[in-house]
Amino acid sequence: MKTPYEIVKRPVITEKANLQQERHNQYAFEVDRYSNKHQIRAAIEALFDVNVTSIRVMSVRGKKRRMGLKVRRIGFTAQWKKAIVTLAPDQSIDLIGEGA
Repeated sequence: MKTPYEIVKRPVITEKANLQQERHNQYAFEVDRYSNKHQIRAAIEALFDVNVTSIRVMSVRGKKRRMGLKVRRIGFTAQWKKAIVTLAPDQSIDLIGEGA
């Protein structure tokens, strides 16, 4: 059994994620590729002490990257899984922290 810290790796902080946060009370996280919605819900509720109303999960494919002069090597970035978590209307998560 994985701990909540192994399931939820990091928050995804982008412009789109910030808009979803402000407008729809949704937060995006990078999660373990082999975790399911039930495990993600339990981990978010345990880590941040909030009530999760819904979860959407998607697999993000790795991007093609070229390394070296004149396409010497072609590789890919790692694949990862993203979870978009919707919270109850009266709750929020402080991702940046008060000391920042």
